[in-house]
Amino acid sequence: MKILAPLMLLASAAEAHYRFSRIVVNGVAEAKEWTAVRQTKNYQGNQGVTDVNSNDMRCFQMRTGTSTATINAGGTLGFIANSQITHFGPVSFYMARVPDNANINTWEPVGNVWFKVAVIDAIRKGNDWDWPAYNKVQVDFTVPKNVPSGNYLVRVESIALHQAQSVGGAQIYLSCAQVEVTDGGNGTPGPLVSFPGAYRSNDQGLLWSYYPVKTSYTAPGPKVWTGN
Repeated sequence: MKILAPLMLLASAAEAHYRFSRIVVNGVAEAKEWTAVRQTKNYQGNQGVTDVNSNDMRCFQMRTGTSTATINAGGTLGFIANSQITHFGPVSFYMARVPDNANINTWEPVGNVWFKVAVIDAIRKGNDWDWPAYNKVQVDFTVPKNVPSGNYLVRVESIALHQAQSVGGAQIYLSCAQVEVTDGGNGTPGPLVSFPGAYRSNDQGLLWSYYPVKTSYTAPGPKVWTGN
């Protein structure tokens, strides 16, 4: 999507919201919603989170998990939006290691446990911006080959910027999938951050300007762990 006409983008406020309720493991999509993905509070209304200090920033869940998918380190993991990603903005992916003695279905990712593994960010093209995730039904990333084997929560996060001209205007659509990573490596993921805590409401990555159009943009949060 290119940033061309502010009125066109403002009109997107009336478009349908979305949720991420299914995953795709190495090209194979889950048949049903809320299988490996913990059911979120927006399972009916598709609304996003607007308060970055809310505990909903972790997984936005309304109930604990019920199933765990398996994926190999180096495999491709995707999340499916129930319609489309109908608002422009970045999409980020985080992982949190579930302790070996914890039940993955009930474990709460509290504290500095999250590390960023990928981001689909804005691309500057001349005087315009391209948003590669906009209007996509599925977004994917590669599980780092060097991530240790074990159980993880994988968090997808789409930040909608269409109403983010002031603090608190960004809408964050997120959910968490339960996965077991096999054939992993010996890397040390980091930096580790917490949700809430990783973002501040006035972070530049949570704000957007139509006039004047921003000349630089980077999604909020820590650097992507490259697998070392």
